[in-house]
Amino acid sequence: MRLITEIVAIAMLSSAVSASEGDISELKSLILSFEDTKMTVEDLAFYLATHNYDARPVKDHVELKVDEKRYKLIPNGDAPGICDILPDS
Repeated sequence: MRLITEIVAIAMLSSAVSASEGDISELKSLILSFEDTKMTVEDLAFYLATHNYDARPVKDHVELKVDEKRYKLIPNGDAPGICDILPDS
């Protein structure tokens, strides 16, 4: 499944304009545009990095910086989209 995730991410990167770092609404759109019930923290960080986001896997979540704010993204399994976004406290 990870290989499929990587292939999809690369295909999306080469065929579409990648999201620019900066706007949380762009991030939310990106997250809702793709679903993978088996996405791991590493897969999520890779997917976001291929779309020019500053994403780093950390144990059970991804740390992400957008508009000088930090967020915690957690893969959400069967829920819509690929992850939940929480402010990093």
